[in-house]
Amino acid sequence: MEKAFISLIDKNYGIILKIIRIYQVNLDDQQDLSQEIIYQLWKSYPSFQEKSAFTTWMYRVAVNTALTFVKQSSKIRKIQQQMIQNEPFEQNSFEYISEEIDPLNRLYASIHELNEIEKALIFYFLEGLSHKEIGQNLGISEESARVKLFRVKEKLQKKNK
Repeated sequence: MEKAFISLIDKNYGIILKIIRIYQVNLDDQQDLSQEIIYQLWKSYPSFQEKSAFTTWMYRVAVNTALTFVKQSSKIRKIQQQMIQNEPFEQNSFEYISEEIDPLNRLYASIHELNEIEKALIFYFLEGLSHKEIGQNLGISEESARVKLFRVKEKLQKKNK
C-alpha cells in the first residue's frame, strides 16, 4: 500500500505544487502546506475507494487541506500579532510585481489576492476540470460553478490590465 501511495504522489506531485503556490506565498509556508497535504492524503488513502480517478480524489483532499491550513494560519498570525503589540504586522503585498515580471508570476500574484473559494475555482479551471466537475468538488451546482468562475476570470482580467 505504501509503495502504491508514494508512486501516485510522485506521479501527481504537480497538483500539490500548484495548490501550494496558489494558497501560500512564503516558501516556508509552502513547505508546511505541502507536508500537510501529503499527510492528509496518506491519512485518507485507506478510504480511497477508486470510484473516481486518483487525481479527482487528490484534488478534493488537497484543496480542502489548503483551505483549512489557510484558516488555521490566519488565526495563528492574528494571535502572534496580538502578542507582538509594538511591532507592526507585515502583510504580504504584491505591489512589487511590475510589468517586467513574467506573466505566470503576475497571474499567481493576482490569484493570491482572491478569497479561498475563488482560488479553488481557478485552480480547478487551470487543471482543466469541467464546470460539472468543479461544482462536484466544491459542493455547488454546475451552473453556480460556471457563474462563479466567470466572475473570478473577470476579476483576474481587470487586475492584469
